[in-house]
Amino acid sequence: MLIIKNAKILTMADIEYDSGYVACREERIAAVGPMKECPEPSGDDTVIDAAGMVLMPGLVDAHCHIGMVEDGTGFEGDDVNETADPVTPHLRAIDGINQYDRAFEEARQFGVTTVVTGPGSSNVIGGQFTAIKTWGRTVDEMIIKDPCAMKIAFGENPKTVYNEKHQAPTTRMTTAAILREQLFRAREYLEAKEEYERDREENEKPDFDMKLEALLPVIKRELVVKAHAHRADDIITAIRIAREFNLDLTLDHCTEGWLIADVLRESGYDVIVGPLLTDRCKPELRNQSLKAPAILANSGIRVSIMSDHPCVPVQHLMLSAALSVREGMDSTEALKAITINAARACRIHDRVGSLEVGKDADMVLYTGHPFDYMTRVYMTIINGKIVYTQGKG
Repeated sequence: MLIIKNAKILTMADIEYDSGYVACREERIAAVGPMKECPEPSGDDTVIDAAGMVLMPGLVDAHCHIGMVEDGTGFEGDDVNETADPVTPHLRAIDGINQYDRAFEEARQFGVTTVVTGPGSSNVIGGQFTAIKTWGRTVDEMIIKDPCAMKIAFGENPKTVYNEKHQAPTTRMTTAAILREQLFRAREYLEAKEEYERDREENEKPDFDMKLEALLPVIKRELVVKAHAHRADDIITAIRIAREFNLDLTLDHCTEGWLIADVLRESGYDVIVGPLLTDRCKPELRNQSLKAPAILANSGIRVSIMSDHPCVPVQHLMLSAALSVREGMDSTEALKAITINAARACRIHDRVGSLEVGKDADMVLYTGHPFDYMTRVYMTIINGKIVYTQGKG
């Protein structure tokens, strides 16, 4: 058993311990509580005295492209966008991730233990995101949930890519129409399959369609849809289509969401904000603001903060949250935005995002409060194993 004792513990489950412990058995958390309840270790236990340090769940990056846009390479390591077809729901992130990319090591060094990574936003339907740990021998061993989400995109990215190719979509209307068409076709495909299963003698089996198969979990609300939308009108279009087809949706980027916070609160959808530490490099970012997470959270919206790696390197996820606090976000809400809120938005909160009994033993031990700019990650633990110690890599 691994026991971390005498730490200030931020569980992200609405309880803190000024001096507490966490005990891990194999890959799961076995106990969390105040030091007075800490069990006596046996000779086989590993004990870490964390006096003066802060322990919290490993960070969760709710939207990034780590492993798909490799560090320090060009075309050879860029597998994030397949721009030959605006409809590619059958693409799977796990087939494009290089788990040996340097960014995974840097993620561990800065306490990021879970990343939700996947295709970019060149296509109207980009493909399937996956949720993985940042440590493991192979992508298959790192998986938490696959697929974790379906990526769709609105606004200037699909327009720009396909305008250069002189094919649709070149307008926002066409982007929405293409998405609707595919969702209608997927719904009809599902109905035909269900009719065939009800009476195989009377009904014809529909021809296999890999793209529509990939969209079935979306139509059935079994798979959350990550909607790339920066501008307010694109955000509203994403909400409109989600309501039309009863989709499980998150609003990703949501750059101008702070301008329509009341609408987003009424929609009930999770918001994943970011990247925050970038320049306004394209028209859709002209209203980008570090105050956005605070405005949205203070409006009663469940907010997550993403890196969008490599737009903001994954190691700056905590920095993004800290700057949001400087601009008015509640400190606890900002930590939730990169732990439990992020896990909830990606529907993996049964495994990660908080220090609770039965969850994965993913933790990060800081030398001080995480928002202090002098604080360092002392230790990162994934699945109950120490995967990084300060100074040891």
